[in-house]
Amino acid sequence: MGIRRILTGAFARVRRAGQVTVELLLVLPVFMLLLFFIMEMGNMGFQTILAHHCAYELARIGSLVAGPNGAGTGGGQSMAQQKMKSVLGQMFPSTPGVSVDGVLVGTLKDPQSGQMGEDLLVTLIYPATLIFPGSSYVLSDPPKGAKKKRIIVKVRMPVEKPYFQ
Repeated sequence: MGIRRILTGAFARVRRAGQVTVELLLVLPVFMLLLFFIMEMGNMGFQTILAHHCAYELARIGSLVAGPNGAGTGGGQSMAQQKMKSVLGQMFPSTPGVSVDGVLVGTLKDPQSGQMGEDLLVTLIYPATLIFPGSSYVLSDPPKGAKKKRIIVKVRMPVEKPYFQ
Protein backbone atom coordinates (compact mmCIF):
# COMPACT_ATOMS: atom_id res chain seq x y z
CA MET A 1 0.00 0.00 0.00
CA GLY A 2 2.84 2.37 0.80
CA ILE A 3 4.62 1.91 -2.53
CA ARG A 4 1.43 2.38 -4.49
CA ARG A 5 0.73 5.59 -2.63
CA ILE A 6 4.22 6.95 -3.35
CA LEU A 7 3.97 6.10 -7.05
CA THR A 8 0.49 7.56 -7.29
CA GLY A 9 1.60 10.78 -5.60
CA ALA A 10 4.61 11.19 -7.93
CA PHE A 11 2.45 10.52 -10.98
CA ALA A 12 -0.10 13.06 -9.81
CA ARG A 13 2.59 15.73 -9.43
CA VAL A 14 3.87 15.13 -12.95
CA ARG A 15 0.33 15.23 -14.27
CA ARG A 16 -0.32 18.56 -12.55
CA ALA A 17 2.81 20.11 -14.04
CA GLY A 18 1.57 19.12 -17.48
CA GLN A 19 -1.85 20.52 -16.69
CA VAL A 20 -0.37 23.92 -15.83
CA THR A 21 1.57 23.95 -19.10
CA VAL A 22 -1.53 23.11 -21.12
CA GLU A 23 -3.55 25.79 -19.32
CA LEU A 24 -0.78 28.31 -20.00
CA LEU A 25 -0.75 27.39 -23.68
CA LEU A 26 -4.53 27.87 -23.85
CA VAL A 27 -4.67 31.18 -21.95
CA LEU A 28 -1.47 32.87 -23.21
CA PRO A 29 -2.65 33.62 -26.79
CA VAL A 30 -5.90 35.12 -25.52
CA PHE A 31 -4.02 37.20 -22.98
CA MET A 32 -1.52 38.41 -25.60
CA LEU A 33 -4.31 39.36 -28.04
CA LEU A 34 -6.06 41.29 -25.28
CA LEU A 35 -2.81 43.05 -24.38
CA PHE A 36 -2.06 43.91 -28.02
CA PHE A 37 -5.63 45.15 -28.52
CA ILE A 38 -5.32 47.50 -25.54
CA MET A 39 -1.99 48.85 -26.81
CA GLU A 40 -3.46 49.28 -30.31
CA MET A 41 -6.33 51.30 -28.88
CA GLY A 42 -3.76 53.60 -27.25
CA ASN A 43 -1.96 53.92 -30.59
CA MET A 44 -5.25 54.71 -32.35
CA GLY A 45 -6.05 57.31 -29.68
CA PHE A 46 -2.70 59.00 -30.30
CA GLN A 47 -3.19 59.00 -34.07
CA THR A 48 -6.75 60.33 -33.72
CA ILE A 49 -5.54 63.22 -31.56
CA LEU A 50 -2.80 63.90 -34.11
CA ALA A 51 -5.31 63.95 -36.99
CA HIS A 52 -7.70 66.26 -35.10
CA HIS A 53 -4.92 68.70 -34.24
CA CYS A 54 -3.66 68.76 -37.84
CA ALA A 55 -7.19 69.30 -39.18
CA TYR A 56 -7.70 72.19 -36.77
CA GLU A 57 -4.42 73.83 -37.81
CA LEU A 58 -5.21 73.37 -41.50
CA ALA A 59 -8.69 74.86 -40.98
CA ARG A 60 -7.17 77.85 -39.18
CA ILE A 61 -4.65 78.45 -41.97
CA GLY A 62 -7.29 77.91 -44.67
CA SER A 63 -9.77 80.32 -43.07
CA LEU A 64 -7.14 83.04 -42.86
CA VAL A 65 -6.22 82.58 -46.54
CA ALA A 66 -9.86 82.28 -47.68
CA GLY A 67 -10.75 85.74 -46.35
CA PRO A 68 -10.88 88.81 -48.62
CA ASN A 69 -7.38 89.92 -47.59
CA GLY A 70 -5.92 86.41 -47.43
CA ALA A 71 -2.63 85.65 -49.18
CA GLY A 72 -2.55 89.16 -50.61
CA THR A 73 -4.60 88.04 -53.64
CA GLY A 74 -8.15 88.34 -52.42
CA GLY A 75 -8.28 84.83 -50.97
CA GLY A 76 -11.09 82.49 -51.86
CA GLN A 77 -11.63 78.77 -51.73
CA SER A 78 -9.01 77.82 -54.34
CA MET A 79 -6.25 79.81 -52.59
CA ALA A 80 -7.17 78.22 -49.27
CA GLN A 81 -7.12 74.77 -50.89
CA GLN A 82 -3.64 75.33 -52.34
CA LYS A 83 -2.24 76.63 -49.06
CA MET A 84 -3.74 73.78 -47.03
CA LYS A 85 -2.30 71.17 -49.42
CA SER A 86 1.18 72.72 -49.25
CA VAL A 87 1.08 72.83 -45.44
CA LEU A 88 -0.23 69.25 -45.34
CA GLY A 89 2.79 68.17 -47.40
CA GLN A 90 5.03 69.74 -44.75
CA MET A 91 3.11 68.13 -41.88
CA PHE A 92 3.24 64.62 -43.35
CA PRO A 93 6.16 64.48 -45.80
CA SER A 94 6.47 60.69 -45.76
CA THR A 95 2.85 59.58 -45.24
CA PRO A 96 1.05 58.65 -48.47
CA GLY A 97 -2.73 58.77 -48.59
CA VAL A 98 -3.28 61.81 -46.35
CA SER A 99 -5.63 64.26 -48.05
CA VAL A 100 -7.40 67.50 -47.20
CA ASP A 101 -10.39 69.23 -48.75
CA GLY A 102 -11.88 72.62 -47.91
CA VAL A 103 -15.28 74.01 -48.89
CA LEU A 104 -16.70 77.45 -48.14
CA VAL A 105 -20.15 77.20 -46.56
CA GLY A 106 -22.47 80.19 -46.14
CA THR A 107 -23.76 81.00 -42.67
CA LEU A 108 -26.04 83.63 -41.15
CA LYS A 109 -25.87 87.35 -41.83
CA ASP A 110 -23.79 89.39 -39.40
CA PRO A 111 -26.17 92.00 -37.90
CA GLN A 112 -23.40 94.56 -37.23
CA SER A 113 -21.69 94.62 -40.62
CA GLY A 114 -24.61 93.45 -42.74
CA GLN A 115 -22.41 90.89 -44.52
CA MET A 116 -23.13 87.22 -45.02
CA GLY A 117 -20.80 85.03 -42.99
CA GLU A 118 -18.83 82.09 -44.31
CA ASP A 119 -17.23 79.06 -42.72
CA LEU A 120 -14.49 76.88 -44.15
CA LEU A 121 -15.43 73.21 -43.76
CA VAL A 122 -12.20 71.20 -43.79
CA THR A 123 -12.18 67.42 -44.20
CA LEU A 124 -8.95 65.56 -43.41
CA ILE A 125 -8.58 61.89 -44.32
CA TYR A 126 -5.72 60.24 -42.43
CA PRO A 127 -4.84 56.55 -42.92
CA ALA A 128 -3.62 55.43 -39.50
CA THR A 129 -1.24 52.48 -39.45
CA LEU A 130 -2.04 49.58 -37.12
CA ILE A 131 1.19 48.30 -35.59
CA PHE A 132 0.34 45.46 -33.21
CA PRO A 133 -0.32 41.90 -34.41
CA GLY A 134 -3.85 40.52 -34.32
CA SER A 135 -5.64 43.84 -33.97
CA SER A 136 -5.70 44.45 -37.72
CA TYR A 137 -8.18 41.58 -38.14
CA VAL A 138 -10.71 43.54 -36.07
CA LEU A 139 -9.85 47.22 -36.58
CA SER A 140 -8.51 47.65 -40.12
CA ASP A 141 -10.47 48.77 -43.14
CA PRO A 142 -10.56 46.51 -46.22
CA PRO A 143 -8.20 45.14 -47.45
CA LYS A 144 -7.21 43.69 -44.07
CA GLY A 145 -3.64 43.01 -45.19
CA ALA A 146 -2.91 46.74 -45.55
CA LYS A 147 -3.26 47.24 -41.75
CA LYS A 148 -4.75 50.72 -42.20
CA LYS A 149 -7.67 52.44 -40.49
CA ARG A 150 -9.03 55.60 -42.11
CA ILE A 151 -9.62 58.46 -39.70
CA ILE A 152 -11.90 61.15 -41.15
CA VAL A 153 -11.94 64.50 -39.35
CA LYS A 154 -14.20 67.45 -40.19
CA VAL A 155 -13.53 70.91 -38.75
CA ARG A 156 -15.54 74.07 -39.35
CA MET A 157 -13.72 77.40 -39.01
CA PRO A 158 -15.23 80.87 -39.57
CA VAL A 159 -13.68 83.02 -42.29
CA GLU A 160 -12.75 86.44 -40.93
CA LYS A 161 -14.02 89.38 -42.93
CA PRO A 162 -13.19 93.02 -42.27
CA TYR A 163 -15.93 95.14 -40.70
CA PHE A 164 -15.42 97.93 -43.25
CA GLN A 165 -14.83 97.21 -46.91
